[in-house]
Amino acid sequence: MERLGAYRQKRDFARTPEPDTPGAPSSLALRYAVQKHGASRLHFDLRLEWEGALLSWAITRGPSLRIADKRLAVRTEDHPISYLQFEGTIPEGNYGAGTVMLWDIGHWQPLDPVKTGLSKGHLRFALHGQRLTGAWHLIRMKGGKAGGAKRENWLLVKEEDEAAGRRDPVARYRRAVITRRTMREIAADADAQPPPQDGPRPRFRAVQLATLAEDLPEGDDWWYELKFDGYRALVSLGRGGPRLYTRNGHDWTDRFSALPGCFDDLACQSALIDGEVVVGAGIQGFSAMQQALAAGGPFAFYAFDILSLDGADLTDRTAEMRRAALERVFAPVPPLGPVALSPKIEGDAPAHLQAVCEAGGEGLIAKRRSAPYRGGRGMAWLKIKCQRREEFLILGWQPSRSRGRPFASLLLGTHDGDTLVYAGKVGTGFDADTMQDLAARLAPIARKTAPAEVPASESRGARWVTPRLVAEIAYAERTAQGRLRHAVFHGIREDKPARVVQWERPPSTEEESMRIAGIAISNPDRVVFPKAGHTKGDVAAYYAEVAATMLPYCANRPVSLYRLPEGIEGEGFFQRHAGKGFPAALKIVEIAESDGERAPYLYLTTAKGLVAAAQMGTIEFHIWGARRDRLDRPDRMVFDLDPDEGLGWADVTSAAIDLRDRLGDLELPSWALVSGGKGVHVVVELKRTAEWETVKLFSRVMATLMTRDMPDRFTAEMSKARRKGRIFIDWLRNDRSATAIAPFSVRAREGAPVAVPVGWDELAGLKSARAFSLDAARERAKTRFPRPDPVALSAPLIARLERAVGKPNGTVPEPDA
Repeated sequence: MERLGAYRQKRDFARTPEPDTPGAPSSLALRYAVQKHGASRLHFDLRLEWEGALLSWAITRGPSLRIADKRLAVRTEDHPISYLQFEGTIPEGNYGAGTVMLWDIGHWQPLDPVKTGLSKGHLRFALHGQRLTGAWHLIRMKGGKAGGAKRENWLLVKEEDEAAGRRDPVARYRRAVITRRTMREIAADADAQPPPQDGPRPRFRAVQLATLAEDLPEGDDWWYELKFDGYRALVSLGRGGPRLYTRNGHDWTDRFSALPGCFDDLACQSALIDGEVVVGAGIQGFSAMQQALAAGGPFAFYAFDILSLDGADLTDRTAEMRRAALERVFAPVPPLGPVALSPKIEGDAPAHLQAVCEAGGEGLIAKRRSAPYRGGRGMAWLKIKCQRREEFLILGWQPSRSRGRPFASLLLGTHDGDTLVYAGKVGTGFDADTMQDLAARLAPIARKTAPAEVPASESRGARWVTPRLVAEIAYAERTAQGRLRHAVFHGIREDKPARVVQWERPPSTEEESMRIAGIAISNPDRVVFPKAGHTKGDVAAYYAEVAATMLPYCANRPVSLYRLPEGIEGEGFFQRHAGKGFPAALKIVEIAESDGERAPYLYLTTAKGLVAAAQMGTIEFHIWGARRDRLDRPDRMVFDLDPDEGLGWADVTSAAIDLRDRLGDLELPSWALVSGGKGVHVVVELKRTAEWETVKLFSRVMATLMTRDMPDRFTAEMSKARRKGRIFIDWLRNDRSATAIAPFSVRAREGAPVAVPVGWDELAGLKSARAFSLDAARERAKTRFPRPDPVALSAPLIARLERAVGKPNGTVPEPDA
């Protein structure tokens, strides 16, 4: 490898124990190491994996956690990846002669593009090591260019975060991170030292399980923790080293081999700690767990309970007492590292749950403060989920007609008591590698007959397997018949045997036909969109699933609901005022109307509010251009491009781009929303500096200017006669009580199209303004759509636009000097 030329040129591998092989690049997360190097001058070598080799810097005094310290870091030759765990003595007479200690190891996460950082001389990154954690900066000093002949001097600086300002790690850690040897012991080639915990190692015990609940419990005897997305694990610490057990008692220490050394700092001689292993190094989601297991990491462990400590059984003590003991044990552990305490959440539980769900989290675990620890499922721990997610058994698969795709979908089942029942299908969530892996797993367990009763209409052509594989499945809801809606595959659960997979239901005295986001949906199977086949339950489930993406656009704005209780073929009506008996999830704000009277207007803040509106037959959500805390100051300006019936989609997209460019001339960036109907909304995000009259005036003048310059294409008047063959630039949306369709709102039109934000580069490639179905919008909602920063609509800017009306071709004058 060309990058290793300098490394090899400086070394005689017949005389040095340093590795000569390049080593294998990481498959999931980038690795890093810090080596304490007793050469002619003691220093610490920072090594960051990048593109098949290790970027290397020699840090003269070692890393510091003080943000005021700027440690000199001299860029050295790139090293092979095989150098990551090198520890030993380089003999005298060789380059770099001296003792080398592996002082820290882990993974690193670039926070900015690496190539750009190396070129410009500023790398910003996070370390997920056993000793160094949090965010850091490498900044090149003036006088040295990247790759130049002179040595490159950089500065290593700690960023302000929870890990900053802690005890000096150079003084604290005098032993190697894996072998636990001192520099003297390494020089003497002594054996690796045992872990610091030397008490009797506790045996595995049955773990406590949480019961599914629809709502947050009430009362002061509860606190909350995050529901993690990984593998439950018990960690046993003591003589012989840490052991990690799955929830069923299987020893998975070797599967999580990157974790055991991370427990060295815990303040105990022995302990049995309950927690969850998740994918670490900033990687999110259970679907990455299979990759992490194959790659040997990265992993992180969040501890949330302790069963025994230094020989004392703590299970009969209250949860608060156990938590206090756990906090004492974890006090010495570096923050933001691969081993951490599960955050304890107090206070406004509904607000915390909303924040977790909006961030794409799993949900919350409620824990009763006064309860002891008891193995098995009980009511002292409750789990409140943001979305439905459970384990199901794979019963079989249906062949695919697509070349290279081993199957089209998997058939799923679960135990309802002692009976294995069919639960529906899953056909999404697989990439090519996952499908090939699943096909290999399914082949040896093939059977001729169905392991459960499956309707003939859903089993045609199916291939059956013995139900041994457990799959993690996310879904919107289950029908009254027990079928999954909108199921997505997330991975195989290797930590759970098939026999324990049960239909998970919240305890209840009433059987609800469907609950979504805690809202009971009556008549969920009633068809709302006949041709598309979408039901009321489908619409409610859609709004629950896209809520985290939709709410930033429409939360805390007065909203008008377009309700069609009997579906799109029935009578529809708009409702902006709250009525008697409205659900509490739909909030009310008192607003003065034009006659001076105050009226109760509706607004939303949560997924529960969206679903509650859907339960009332709401299909569409139309939002104001201002938020309820400052209704006099709009924060968005909307131009609704409404084409005449005879115009095509190309005419609409061309008009939207022309309007975007004209706004851009005024330094007003905009974004596009396909309306789900005929047209496109061009939206400008505003700082809340201008009042409604100003925004309305600006939009009217802009529409007038476009109409004057291109009268054959545009009109600024609503009249149908004036719209013939033209596009109406509807600037009237920019009035105090006017509304526009909310992003990600379903439209009450056949096919259930959805209003969706799109990038300017993809607009012309769409087939129409109705390009997004429920499923397509649901997928789009999983990715963040970047919106331009808000801009101020100032009086000088409006004056420039008004002057442009008198200029040929709408030329916009430069700002006044």
